[in-house]
Amino acid sequence: MSTAFIGLDYIMDIAHPSGKISSVARQVEQRGIISKANQALEMAKAKQWLNILVKVGFGKGYVEQPKNSLLFGQAHKFGAIELGTTGTDFHPDLRVDLSDIIVEKPRVSPFYCTKLEAVLRSNKISRLIVAGVSSTWAVQSAVRDAHDRDYDILVLEDACAAATEEEHKTSMGDLGVISSIIKIENVSAL
Repeated sequence: MSTAFIGLDYIMDIAHPSGKISSVARQVEQRGIISKANQALEMAKAKQWLNILVKVGFGKGYVEQPKNSLLFGQAHKFGAIELGTTGTDFHPDLRVDLSDIIVEKPRVSPFYCTKLEAVLRSNKISRLIVAGVSSTWAVQSAVRDAHDRDYDILVLEDACAAATEEEHKTSMGDLGVISSIIKIENVSAL
């Protein structure tokens, strides 16, 4: 089965304590999320899977920002998640060099208005291993969207985080209905 690892939104503004909208940063640090993501990237590279890193962001001037969105509508006021700034740089400890492609997304789902679907289809990918931040938003959105596109989906639970442990556990419970929830030690057996 052709497989891709997809790492979502491990960027400065979201996953690092100095980020402008970093509600998950504490959980990222406490749970060792970046280290686990690096392990997943390394394992995927060794297995010759496609490694995809995804980042959310808006271009200069925030022209594609949905100003009426409760989630994204205020980003321009904080100068948050603007592409080309340090806020949308990947976390400094993330092994970006192991990625095969970087996808920029203007919304929560990595499929919305991006090249992700074309990359997956052209590489005949049928199984996705998804991880990222936050479990509540980007991971849930990616998994739900991938499910409706008929991918076999595994969620790498210990490379995901939400604002709280409770939010994370609730998300994993919800996603367990449409995907397999795995840990980093399970990846080697795939």
